[in-house]
Amino acid sequence: MNILDKIIEHKRTEVAERKKQTPVSELEQQAFFNRPVLSLAQFLLDDAKTGIIAEFKRKSPSKGIINGAADVVEVTSAYARFGASGLSVLTDELFFGGSTADLIRARVNQVPVLRKDFMIDEYQIAEARAMGADVILLIAACLTPAEVKRLATFAASLQLEVLLELHAEDELEHICDETKLVGINNRNLKTFEVDIDRSLRMAERIPADKIKIAESGISSVANIRLFKEHDFRGFLIGENFMKEAHPGEAFHKFIAQLESK
Repeated sequence: MNILDKIIEHKRTEVAERKKQTPVSELEQQAFFNRPVLSLAQFLLDDAKTGIIAEFKRKSPSKGIINGAADVVEVTSAYARFGASGLSVLTDELFFGGSTADLIRARVNQVPVLRKDFMIDEYQIAEARAMGADVILLIAACLTPAEVKRLATFAASLQLEVLLELHAEDELEHICDETKLVGINNRNLKTFEVDIDRSLRMAERIPADKIKIAESGISSVANIRLFKEHDFRGFLIGENFMKEAHPGEAFHKFIAQLESK
């Protein structure tokens, strides 16, 4: 069993327990559930913005602890202040050290927020709405095309945008009308190896009406330039900033480099 299989197996148990603890009827009563959402698509299509979706991530299965001391409000506020087009917040606790509380606290920022988790059930989408997310992630590697369609349709009913994450070419069939944002994960979630060149080749097969987002393994301004040449509008970066003692400052320096070239 690879790491992705282990995560999904645990997630099924976790979701069942969360349903028992907090029914959807309670989620619908929470303060953020009916707040106006922000459009990540609009932010990414704005040429005046950076296109960077800056991620808050404490740890990962492949790297272990990345930054266990960072404060989510301090870091995400710096990301937003220095020009992030969006924020990605991990809410998986066991494997990534995240929490629902992290996303709720990050909601102080007036930029789109992505709930980064392994979504397998409509309940998690209702949770995302209640905690203040604007966008949810659907990972093709752990869903069928029919499941993507079903979950994306439900997300749209709650006014949430969907980022569909692909890695392998046979996952292109998961793209549907409801998945306007299509990300290519340069990191294989089953082996955690990174291959940017393969992602660039695969990107050529994504329909032109989709907004392309590069995910993982981005560590330099040169990477951003390369992806832009292949019509990518978004760039999800987390570890490159989070591995530093002061992620917000690292992001600020990265943006300065990006804007100086």
